[in-house]
Amino acid sequence: MKQALLITAYKDFDHLTDIIQFFDDESFECYIHIDKKHFPNETVVQKIRSFRQVKFVSDYYTVNWGGRNHLRSCLLLAEEALKNSDTIYFHLISGQDFPIKDLAYFKSFATQSDRRDYLTYHKMPYKNWVHGGMNRVEYYNFYDIFDAKKNAQWIVRFIAWQQKIGFKRRISSRVPPLYAGDTWWSLTKETLQHVIDYTSKQPYLLNRMKYTFCAEEMYFQTVIMNSPYATNVVNDNLRYIDWTSGRSVSPAHPAVLDNTDFDKMKNSTALFGRKFESPVSDKLKQMLKNEKALKK
Repeated sequence: MKQALLITAYKDFDHLTDIIQFFDDESFECYIHIDKKHFPNETVVQKIRSFRQVKFVSDYYTVNWGGRNHLRSCLLLAEEALKNSDTIYFHLISGQDFPIKDLAYFKSFATQSDRRDYLTYHKMPYKNWVHGGMNRVEYYNFYDIFDAKKNAQWIVRFIAWQQKIGFKRRISSRVPPLYAGDTWWSLTKETLQHVIDYTSKQPYLLNRMKYTFCAEEMYFQTVIMNSPYATNVVNDNLRYIDWTSGRSVSPAHPAVLDNTDFDKMKNSTALFGRKFESPVSDKLKQMLKNEKALKK
């Protein structure tokens, strides 16, 4: 039995290789999508592909922050990973995450008799989001057309114009009750297969997510929580993420983790921490590596 790491990345490829090397090739496989805008040179790509854990590397989509293509890249990775019938658990992470439990913990976690699905979910409108998050789906959000890191003003201006004239996108009755939560999750094979089957048989929801802001924070939750698999979901994605310490550079981005997070992280139930960035996170990552080495 295997577990799959579905990784969406766009930078810091040395850190990406550290994620890969943390896991052995006996029990884990890695499926990686790299933003087409930032696909590295052939030397880096060959190094990534050289690890036996790595089964798939793609740059199929250009991924802008906030755009639907991030969701589509996640679905692509899921579809590829599900082709291995031996894989029973799937973890969606970013290239700026890092495992914070040792391999033995991961292996026992996946083989427990009562396997659950872990993702955060809230019914929309969600009180902790601006306008309950409904502005994400009720207006045209052109994040796939404009790179928000360079042209955010045009996206914001067009949304403001829609609001000014009283325009709202229609939400069809074909859209199931909407749920939202964090992007990252750990899912069983049966539940993830349901998401892929739903996407293939009922593509309306994915199509309606076009020009929706951060569709990946709604799609999996909506499909799963409107399915029989909802009863298997634990409202926790098992990720250590710091939104509250005041270290975040903006409300849209979590704090970069450092060595002061180590004890809190290890005492948590989380499988992964995010986000890691060099040089701030270098000492923390080495502490995690050293702990893994001691347990071998």
